[in-house]
Amino acid sequence: MKFSLAGVSVTLSIIMAAGMAGAFFGFSTGVMPGLNAAKPGSAIDAMQGINQKIQNPLFVAMFILVPLVAIAAGVLLLTLDQKPAAVLFFVAAAVYFAGALVPSFAVNIPMNNDLDGVAIPGSAAEAAKLWSDYSGRWTAWNNVRAVSGWISVLAMSLGVYLWGKGD
Repeated sequence: MKFSLAGVSVTLSIIMAAGMAGAFFGFSTGVMPGLNAAKPGSAIDAMQGINQKIQNPLFVAMFILVPLVAIAAGVLLLTLDQKPAAVLFFVAAAVYFAGALVPSFAVNIPMNNDLDGVAIPGSAAEAAKLWSDYSGRWTAWNNVRAVSGWISVLAMSLGVYLWGKGD
């Protein structure tokens, strides 16, 4: 039973972390450049819509639960006497927490909330300044989230490799 619970939690951890890293990457490399190519007022309007729609149960659950599921995987791996693999899952949880969740709650989400609270400026120059200030900073911190997600996936993958070597 422990083996199957460990396998499920390990698999879910990797799928969830990879999904989030991919979402962050997709925003940085596709969504934000696409919005940057639009008129600033249109970009602001679109991002406000994205900010509202992304707050759905599936996205929020996956976003928040990555480190918790990785910790569960680490604990279950410890019960199987797989300490090196377990440690890597704990590291992955810590990296995701510090590099994806902390920036999200400290920077990206407050920026989204601020953007959602403004009316689209009437002048093109005001809209351009608002969007430029938002987009550059938001994307820079989103890149941190993407890289942290990748590092988490790599740590988990190495954990799975070590677990397989230990059997």
